[in-house]
Amino acid sequence: MPTNDFTAYSVNKMTEKEARSIAEWRYEAPYELYNVTGDLEEILQELLDGSYYAVRSSGDELVGFFCYGRNAQVPGGLRQGLYTGESVIDIGLGLKPELTGRGLGLEFLRAGIAYAARTFAPRKLRLSVAAFNTRAIALYSKAGFDPAGQFDNTADGQTIRFVLMEMEVPASG
Repeated sequence: MPTNDFTAYSVNKMTEKEARSIAEWRYEAPYELYNVTGDLEEILQELLDGSYYAVRSSGDELVGFFCYGRNAQVPGGLRQGLYTGESVIDIGLGLKPELTGRGLGLEFLRAGIAYAARTFAPRKLRLSVAAFNTRAIALYSKAGFDPAGQFDNTADGQTIRFVLMEMEVPASG
């Protein structure tokens, strides 16, 4: 049940146990794009490189993760030179699959925005979202992100359109 108080979530550096759990998460179609796939050791190396943060509920349940910086950028956007600007940090996120669609997204996202504001002090946050993911785009818009461009990303022989979204970081963080 949402609490409407994003302090109900704790955001901390990811542990190996949390990374292993996240590597097993599986999203149903059409969101399978967000499944972590590939060599487990490479996946763990990335999840534990310092740019990923585990999110736990007040009941200490692993509910999701945030990623900040280069690992939150999509290769197609990188190739097109879209990830530029001063005092901008890219944010990636994932909510545990069984928790999606239950009204927890805005509170969860606000926890990540607040963490980024406190930790990195950027002027802007930026994220990339698959254009078909209208549910996430609506959530990001509600949180204050605005569309800032589009690009295509090709991976595994499939091309997917992405929307780049940005928001000014609230002064209070």
